[in-house]
Amino acid sequence: MARIVPMASSIKPSLKFSPTARFALPRSSPTLCSKVASLHLSSVIPQLHPFGLKTSKLFKEDISSRSVIVAGNTNTTQASTATTQENVFEWVKQDKRRMLHVVYRVGDLDRTIKFYTECLGMKLLRKRDIPEERYTNAFLGYGPEDSHFVIELTYNYGVDKYDIGSGFGHFGIAVEDVAKTVDLIKAKGGKVTREPGPVKGGNTVIAFIEDPDGYKFELLERGPTPEPLCQVMLRVGDLDRAIEFYEKAYGMELLRKRDNPEYKYTIAMLGYGPEDKNAVMELTYNYGVTEYDKGNAYAQIAIGTDDVYKTAEAVKLSGGKVTREPGPLPGINTKITACLDPDGWKTVFVDNIDFLKELE
Repeated sequence: MARIVPMASSIKPSLKFSPTARFALPRSSPTLCSKVASLHLSSVIPQLHPFGLKTSKLFKEDISSRSVIVAGNTNTTQASTATTQENVFEWVKQDKRRMLHVVYRVGDLDRTIKFYTECLGMKLLRKRDIPEERYTNAFLGYGPEDSHFVIELTYNYGVDKYDIGSGFGHFGIAVEDVAKTVDLIKAKGGKVTREPGPVKGGNTVIAFIEDPDGYKFELLERGPTPEPLCQVMLRVGDLDRAIEFYEKAYGMELLRKRDNPEYKYTIAMLGYGPEDKNAVMELTYNYGVTEYDKGNAYAQIAIGTDDVYKTAEAVKLSGGKVTREPGPLPGINTKITACLDPDGWKTVFVDNIDFLKELE
């Protein structure tokens, strides 16, 4: 269990308090079976030629039956492969997955911690310095890491600025009173980019702010929730492709989808449970835009899994790219695998048991 360091907080987020990135950063072949069968059969042919036409006819019939058998084996292999893929995707649906943390880089760690704790009501959960690799991590959120989605900030020695790019959208935080939260943020010198008010086309009261590094946060007015850090919004170039990938490879559920033709964009909410109780991914497609600049500030999402090896297989079968083959990390032995979705957004899957051991 992570030790929670108490920090000052002047607002009440919408909550009843109840693997991390490093930034130094046999299947049978039908074709082969056919070739082997052909070689074997051709070696028999010369021995049968001296026995005349009748034997030759029998041999042709025998060859025909063997061809059927070979073709049958090919079909069996294809069916077996399809069954294996189906089993993998079915396993993904049953896997115990949860969004663990979102990782991104900041230019002044202490400044960001101060803003998140004093203005957004988060708590500093833990902090670690890795001098040999010249970076420091800080984990912040609204509850323990073993049960909450949290933020992992990374400070790389000597780097005070990053490019956020145009692909990253925002983080979402649910609060009980958006207007009150905005007033507090203004009093602390924070930047408000969208004043409190109902969302266009709806009734939910929202506001937008920026942290000291320029990351945008959407404040959503919502009743008490166990997961105030509730959204990560990323832009994608093909929404249907992204949805299919997140469902098959990541095992997420499409919670809802909304098209806004007036403003020329469509959003899809995906996650491992209802929006009011779990952190979700908000994928946004802007009409006609297929590629975005990802910059070098936002890093990745980390997701827990019971098996990183099967997870990597599912990602490959879904057309994703595995950038780190599954296995233990040097030094701490936590098993992970890293991959990219079709738009190039990175996700790291972390072994559930190993993750809990890290927190002890």
